[in-house]
Amino acid sequence: MTALSGVHRTHVHWVDTDAAGIHHNTSIARWAEAAEADLMRGVGLTGYFPVAPRVRYEADFTASLRPGDEVGATVTVERMGRTSLTLGFEVWGGPAGQPAVLAARGRYVTVHVDAAGGGPSPWPATWRSALDPDGTATDAVDEP
Repeated sequence: MTALSGVHRTHVHWVDTDAAGIHHNTSIARWAEAAEADLMRGVGLTGYFPVAPRVRYEADFTASLRPGDEVGATVTVERMGRTSLTLGFEVWGGPAGQPAVLAARGRYVTVHVDAAGGGPSPWPATWRSALDPDGTATDAVDEP
């Protein structure tokens, strides 16, 4: 499979932290979505986000990140169904000059929806080709 991926690099800012001074769990989702945006730009899919809401999200949090730490988030296409897209992600980080640690990993599912009706709708063929160019991420079993 040709693993399509997007990468986002940033630093932990104060607004990314909770009262304990470590990254807030929602920061992981924002960094993963920023990497997803990089992926979609990279394959030329404008207009993706308004018709691809998240329907499932899971994450394992494995290390804490603190203000000033460097962060790298990567999102990779894992599976493409008739109407769904499963993206895996990893977020790594730590102090500059130190080896990065895995802060979180997980996956989430988006579903292509019909803009007019709001219900699940098959991915357009051009989007399918862009996100699964060799057809290996496609799984015949899918939601309605």
